[in-house]
Amino acid sequence: MTKTVAILGGTGNQGPGLALRWTKSGQYKVIIGSRKAEKAITVATELNQTLGQDLITGLANDEAVESADICVLTVPYSAQRPTLTGLKELLQGKILVDVTVPLKPPKVARVNIPEGRSAGEEAQAILGDGVRVVSAFQNVSATHLMAEHDHIDCDILICGDDKTAKQEVVALAEAAGMRGVNAGPMQNAVVIEGFTSILIGINIRHKVKGAGIKITGI
Repeated sequence: MTKTVAILGGTGNQGPGLALRWTKSGQYKVIIGSRKAEKAITVATELNQTLGQDLITGLANDEAVESADICVLTVPYSAQRPTLTGLKELLQGKILVDVTVPLKPPKVARVNIPEGRSAGEEAQAILGDGVRVVSAFQNVSATHLMAEHDHIDCDILICGDDKTAKQEVVALAEAAGMRGVNAGPMQNAVVIEGFTSILIGINIRHKVKGAGIKITGI
């Protein structure tokens, strides 16, 4: 059975690219979620025009969660807590892939460690044990996600405390044209999230847009 993925806050930088890649793979049905349904519908319509088919649906976040097997959160850190708090009951029993990075503007090229150690750990604390939270996809550039080539030369480091949920995210990474690498428990997410600031700094210093991470030796 084809699983449904809802990208919550999917109208920003990373959501549209992930939506296109998962839809093109033919392995997932994709929903774009947003705080306002109208915005989600607009982005879904634009993506469907790119695809040449009406395959992606746009819904308000709560409706998107209700319709999904797996939810992916792609919102700024400032919106993470209010978004998850409002959707907590609907998310129970589901997998949530948290793409949040605790960037602290304007110095986003400097690693910021939040009060809860990582955005992933904070998401798990907000939602409780009834939601299997996995931290992933923080270190891939939106530029790569929107590119037409099928393969992205970047590994996706995956942290979480539920082995089965992490395997589902490995499959999501592969469907999007990348390799998913199990990076250990959720406690390790602080390092994975921190890499994003490091990559932003590398992009700035080397005048590139898509610095990423590759794990050698596997």
